[in-house]
Amino acid sequence: KKMGEKEIEDFLTHLAVRRKVAAATQNQSFNAILFLYREVLGIELGGGIEAVRAKRPKRLPTVMSQAEVKLVLSGISGVPGMACRLLYGAGLRAKECLQLRVKDLDFNLNQILVRDGKGGRDRITVFPDNVKADLHRHLQRLRLLHKSDLSDGYGEVALPFGLERKYPGAARQWGWQYVFPSQSLSKDPRSGKTRRHHIDPSTLRKAIKKASRLAGLHKPIVCHTFRHSFATHLLEDGYDIRTVQELLGHKDVST
Repeated sequence: KKMGEKEIEDFLTHLAVRRKVAAATQNQSFNAILFLYREVLGIELGGGIEAVRAKRPKRLPTVMSQAEVKLVLSGISGVPGMACRLLYGAGLRAKECLQLRVKDLDFNLNQILVRDGKGGRDRITVFPDNVKADLHRHLQRLRLLHKSDLSDGYGEVALPFGLERKYPGAARQWGWQYVFPSQSLSKDPRSGKTRRHHIDPSTLRKAIKKASRLAGLHKPIVCHTFRHSFATHLLEDGYDIRTVQELLGHKDVST
């Protein structure tokens, strides 16, 4: 209790200057101290702590060559393979890919509607040709599965933006079903209803990790690496940076 803002400031500065800890470590220490004072000691600290802040390193994103992308994708089959081809071919984030609904895929206009992307923005992106045939067959199988779920008294899916209250029957419609649903039904903890959610992101992470290891790549390959590679390869092929920005859904061209 004898230590105040000055001592806390000196300690945090010591972490950054002497110990050279990462910014996340310094922030974690600061939050732990705030919790100790507020919740345990009952002391409210002022806003005058101005310690030297640890610098966040500016890291360049990992990018694969086109040959490396082809090599990794060749090692991922089934549903994870189709999803990863969309990560690269459409520049999707993992969350955007797994939350795709059947109605978001436009086979005629060759485009994909991304709903509620980062920042809450919708956007249109390209629908890669090399995955269309497999996705078409995949959706045919899913439609039979959906009909089976309906006949068993299930077949509902969680809807975004409170649409379930506005359109009660929409949750059972084919168009709102996930493109990459889970193999099993599970109880939604929010509604208590038994539904078929989309597959877990860990499914993609494990498949990518295994494929990159088998391909002999030593760079860190994750879901987002496909998105970075998508943008880089478009720019290398001469696409305008504004076009790439719109496809990625970036608000600022610098990102």
